[in-house]
Amino acid sequence: MKQYRSRITPNFLRMYRALPTEVRERARRAYRRWRENPDLPGLRFKRVWADGRIYSVRIDARHRAVGELLGDEITWDFIGDHEAYARYLASL
Repeated sequence: MKQYRSRITPNFLRMYRALPTEVRERARRAYRRWRENPDLPGLRFKRVWADGRIYSVRIDARHRAVGELLGDEITWDFIGDHEAYARYLASL
């Protein structure tokens, strides 16, 4: 099982703080699960960009987080609902 170092950008923190409390709690739970085992099927941690650096993880049925993976470190830059997720990926 691969382990990753993790950090967040100011953009991620701003988006996280704007989420409803329940979604923030689910995000914290998903992050803890991801830290323990990024390959858990329910997290759906996967590459979403052709160059292989951009990955997403499932927070819940409606929310995703996105980060850039370089080596063994992922930098989380986005968290939000599917509509915002699609716009974010289109902007890359």
